[in-house]
Amino acid sequence: MKKIVLTLALAFVATVGFSQTEEELKGQLSAAKDSIAAIQGRADAIQGAIDALPGWKKGAFGTIGANLSSFNNWYGQGTPDLSSGNIGVTVNAFANLNEEKFFWRNSGNINLGWVKFDDKNDPTDDDSFKQGTDVFNITSLYGRKLSEKWAISGLGEYRTTILNNFNDPGYLDLGVGATWTPIADLVVVIHPLNYNFVFSDNDAVFESSLGAKIVADYTKQIGAVNFKSNLSMFQSYKSGDLSNLTWINSFGYTLWNGIGLGFEFGLRDNKQEALNFALTDNVNETFDTVDNKLQTYFLVGLNYSL
Repeated sequence: MKKIVLTLALAFVATVGFSQTEEELKGQLSAAKDSIAAIQGRADAIQGAIDALPGWKKGAFGTIGANLSSFNNWYGQGTPDLSSGNIGVTVNAFANLNEEKFFWRNSGNINLGWVKFDDKNDPTDDDSFKQGTDVFNITSLYGRKLSEKWAISGLGEYRTTILNNFNDPGYLDLGVGATWTPIADLVVVIHPLNYNFVFSDNDAVFESSLGAKIVADYTKQIGAVNFKSNLSMFQSYKSGDLSNLTWINSFGYTLWNGIGLGFEFGLRDNKQEALNFALTDNVNETFDTVDNKLQTYFLVGLNYSL
């Protein structure tokens, strides 16, 4: 009986001792996390001060995605002998100059993709890679500062495709107005006087016009994370059919030595492009009858940063 009591007492003491030790360790862990958060806060403040210094700031990041496959005698699918693939590359680059009285912000976005679907049993099937996603966009914004958050600005923006139908269509926006920078990483362009030049062989569909231009760009790097969101809108004063919108979001997470995981997602609304595409199947389509569906794309793959 004494041995049983002694054993239970020892077990109780060990349990209490372990519980106290676990609580102590949790307290130490909480203190360590608070210290890490405080250090990160100071580091972010220093980085913010560095970013606010005059001079050039340059950088680039993007995503590379690839998926290649080959099947032979795989009878469980409709095409047992198949070679397929999907390759995509994005680039987001910027070069920004910030001075006491003015700023000059330049950025570019490229998204190129190729796809392949080759039925080996069909001699007429194309076994080459065909172009998929094709996006090219460059922007240059110059502003004379009126205050810390407002500036009088001029914007030039050019958008087209480069793998096929280069500059057909192509869009060049030139305008003046104001730029608002409420926080360090957000730039909002409001240009009520903007001309949208449209270049195309099909003059019956594509038309240049005067309108308003709104651009919102948020670019942020937090440790290993790169993020960029760019919204570009043109509202034509002549007709809503000539208006357009493009919104591109890019995300990158660096795991090792500039390499990590990346994701890019884009939206576009452009009725002129929708009508131009619909006319290839129905020559009677008009702006009033065309189904202007929202254009989208996405790419997931390896991310790189420079």
